[in-house]
Amino acid sequence: MFLVNGEWSSVISIADRSFQYGDGCFTTMLTQNDRIVHWIEHMERMNSCLDVLNIPRPDWKQVEEWLEQVNTGEDKGGLKLLITRGEGGRGYSPSQVGKPNIVISRFEFPLHYQNWAQVGIELGVCQTPLGHNPLLAGHKHNNRLEQVLLKSEMERQAKVDGVAFDIDGYVIETTRANIFWLTDNTLYTPLLDRAGVNGVIRRKILDWALKENIIVYTDRFRLDALLGAEEVFICNSILGVAPVHTIESNSYKIGKFTRHIQEMFQS
Repeated sequence: MFLVNGEWSSVISIADRSFQYGDGCFTTMLTQNDRIVHWIEHMERMNSCLDVLNIPRPDWKQVEEWLEQVNTGEDKGGLKLLITRGEGGRGYSPSQVGKPNIVISRFEFPLHYQNWAQVGIELGVCQTPLGHNPLLAGHKHNNRLEQVLLKSEMERQAKVDGVAFDIDGYVIETTRANIFWLTDNTLYTPLLDRAGVNGVIRRKILDWALKENIIVYTDRFRLDALLGAEEVFICNSILGVAPVHTIESNSYKIGKFTRHIQEMFQS
């Protein structure tokens, strides 16, 4: 069951524009001890995407009340908040559309994430490229067809995750997370101005590194730069931070820097 505009339901209209066109955005949030972790940052990222899409911002006080209604208060879990433009409109036109639909659901915390955080994860290498879309780059809008294709490719390779590239061959992210690596005491992460999702934990890490005077390069990088790293880790709001121990035939140590980042952003 889902909470749709404050009412429990398992259905939504086929005229909803998220079903018709992927017209909306969403975020997934970790909950711990009856609290949403980094709620303000999730709300800000939703506002940013809603503004780009020209979808009215919701009454966030009301949304918080609905989120509290869905959150069962268990030790750890996850909430998904999805906002669509609403129902109606002729073709692509957003005119004559009703008010936005707000859909909230809860899911169990993936227990295997705890194992990944301790022992690390192996990444495959995706062949399916991410297209360029500067207008929507960084945002988590509801059209995730590229991610569906990437995940399907990794499943065929029997990999749980993989490094994803844009159409020019630059590293962007993984199929489920943002990616960082450390080389010579310098932190690297891909530039996301043409593709990818600028996740909440990625933003938090970059803010923390700036305050700690840690050198960070955010740019366009080929796979070779990643393969030559000393430490590699991935991050998202549910997983937190998890070290990478293998990419193809390259092995990486789980070093002090990665463990320190994990402590800073422990999920």
